[in-house]
Formats: sequence, structure tokens, C-alpha cells
Amino acid sequence: PPIPALNEARALLTALHAIDAAGRLTEAGGAMRKLALPVRLAHMVAEAAGGGHALEAAMLAVLLTERGLGGDGADLERRLMRFRTEKSPRAVAARQLAGRLAKQAGGAKSSETASAGLLLIHAWPDRVARARGERGRFVLANGSGAMLDAADPLAGETWLVIADLQGKAQNARITAAAAVHETDIRAALADRIETRRETSFDRERRAVRVRETARLGAITLSERMLPAPTGTDADRAILDALREHGLSLLEWSKDGETLRQRLGWLHRGLGAPWPDVSEAALLERLDDWLLPFLSGKASFAAIDPGTLSSGLMALVPHDLQRKIGTLAPTHFDAPSGSHVPIRYDGEWPVLAIRVQELFGLDRHPAIANGTVPLTLELLSPAHRPIQTTRDLPGFWRGSWADVRTDMRGRYPRHVWPENPLLAAATARAKPRGT
Repeated sequence: PPIPALNEARALLTALHAIDAAGRLTEAGGAMRKLALPVRLAHMVAEAAGGGHALEAAMLAVLLTERGLGGDGADLERRLMRFRTEKSPRAVAARQLAGRLAKQAGGAKSSETASAGLLLIHAWPDRVARARGERGRFVLANGSGAMLDAADPLAGETWLVIADLQGKAQNARITAAAAVHETDIRAALADRIETRRETSFDRERRAVRVRETARLGAITLSERMLPAPTGTDADRAILDALREHGLSLLEWSKDGETLRQRLGWLHRGLGAPWPDVSEAALLERLDDWLLPFLSGKASFAAIDPGTLSSGLMALVPHDLQRKIGTLAPTHFDAPSGSHVPIRYDGEWPVLAIRVQELFGLDRHPAIANGTVPLTLELLSPAHRPIQTTRDLPGFWRGSWADVRTDMRGRYPRHVWPENPLLAAATARAKPRGT
């Protein structure tokens, strides 16, 4: 036979436990081989024999192999009931055949009856189907879709086992099936039901949630929310949420954000061993800088913003930690006496400062032991940009004259000296009356 067909046959025999992983015949496979039936139906009869229902399963198997017995409706339970009482020679012969098959299968007879649906589970576990959407539409455990006419009595059932389909995979028409209870599905196919715990992040609550789902193939049998994880599980869940959604989930303090920007500039400007604190790098090293500082709570609201700063500092070699303030200071002490913050959110460090606060300064402000000039955003008294420069002495001796002419008319209450190098730096306007 063609290789694809052979592989499909092996997969089916393995799924029905007729052969093991090595392809050897199992005990169940040996029992199936005794029965002159298609493999799925042979498995159904052999399994039913173990519970004392060999004759019922054999009757159902014959019904499915001999068309027309018990009528032609889709409901196999009803067809089986009619088949048991049909008096035609063909029906009598079919029941006799079922008796011989049951005898071959063996097993004691149970005092209880088994539904057609419960029996069919062992033939078509992949065709257990659950109702979805509008009446008569079902999804199968194998992921396919199927449908019944809405007027068919089976169309109102929640669970079916489908023995025969016609048409395309997602819109196939069900021509033979039986209703089944979920409890029977769970009992008969317990080894095929997969229980998963899925962790997700609730953005509104800023917390990790855990959902337990029981699935039979493509069908969700049940799902429930579990208590939030704690301890190590909570910490790991926090890290997983960050890897999926990014560092925007963290609430950085102003100081923490500034520290990250300063470290980022030190890495870009001075290189190793200053750590890379880009988003990609921090996500890759969450176990190094964040995990040791988490508290075992599955909520981002429980993360102290100070923890983030401590985590970042843990990435910096100990001998470099004291140098951060010198190489990348948070503020610039202006000649006016103001303590002006330095921004590190761009390619180069930026100092935005009113131009009057730099009067008298004949050297360009720099950081990193004077090796990296700050980009100056010179501002008007109203904190509007006047000019950007990385050469303050050149600005004083060059375009200052034009700036002075323009600004004197706009801000007459502020000092605009001809020679700013001889003027006293100030953060204030001229006294009234001067």
C-alpha cells in the first residue's frame, strides 16, 4: 500500500491500542484480530466484551456494516432498537451473525445495558462531538466540523459519537450517530483527556490568572479559574507575563526610569562592562536582575518600584557602581545655582536650560570626566527652545548677537547682555524698575 495510507493505518491501530509504539500486536489487538470486522468495530466489540456487552456491541457493528437494517435515520440508538425486533430473514440472519461475533469476543453478559453512544466511543474516539453555535452544528474531537438538520432529534443533543459522515471536513453531514453522556466520555476516554493549566495576564487587574482546562482533542470539556499562584510559581508567572507582553507591564519610578536611561547611555557610549539595559536585553536576563527581588505575589501591583532600581544595579559590576554618578550625573550644577536635570533618553545626554543660567561660562558642559559634551537645549525665559548646541563658547561668540536682538524685544524684563561671558548667571528676571 502507499506509504501515507500505511502510516495512517498504523496511527489508527496505535490509537486503538491494537499495536504498541514498536508496532507489535497488543493483547487488545489479538482480541480484535479474532473478529471479522473493520478495525474500529472490532475494537468496539472487543472492548465491550470486557464489560459484558459483547452482544450489544456486535449488534451495533452488524447494523453499521449492513445498510438498511433498523431503518435509515441518523440516530443509531433508535435504529438498534428497531433492528432487535425486525422479523425479515435478512434481519434474523444479521442478528445470528452478531451472536457469533459476540461468542468469539467472549466475556460474561452484564445485567445492565450499554447505550449505543457509550459503545461507539471505543470505535470512534476521535469523532466524539460537542454541540456548538446554532442547533445541529457540532465540533469533533479531531477538529472537524459536522452538522445535522435542525429538525433531527439528535440536533438538540449536547454530545454525540459520530459513526458516519458525508461531505467536506468542516461542513460534513452526519448520517449515523448516537447521543452520549459526558460522564461516559470522561470515564471511557480518561487516558485521552488532557488537563492543562494555562497562565495568562489580566491587563485590567495587572495580575496573573491561572485557568485549568480539560480537553479531548479539539473539544473543551471544562475549564475553571484556579487561585493565583504564590511563591516561586508566582514569580515565574510574572516573568512569563513580561516575556509575552514586554516591560511596559512594570511601573517604573521616575528615579528607576532615569537610572535605566543613564545605564543605557553608559552602555552605548562607553560599552562593556556597562550592562545593556535595552528591552530585549532585560527580557533575556529577567532571571538575573528581577527574579531575585520578587516577593512571591502574582500581581504587578505588588512589585515595589524601588525593586526595579535595585535589580538594575545588580547588573552593574560592583567596582563600577560608584562611578555612575560621576560618569552620568543626574543633574548639572548651573552657574546660576540651579540644579538642572540631565536627560538620557536620546542618543546623547541633553541639558535643557534657560540661557541666562549659563552666563559667564566659557567652557562647554560635559560629563564622563569631561569627555562627552552635553547637548544644550538653550531655552527662553518662557522655557521655549532658542537654539541647540554642543559648543557653548562658539555660541556666545557667534549667534548670540542675533539671539539677543530677537529676545530683548520679546522678554524685556530679562537680562540680555552684549557680552554674556562678563554677565552674572541668573535664574531670575530683572528687578522691577530696572
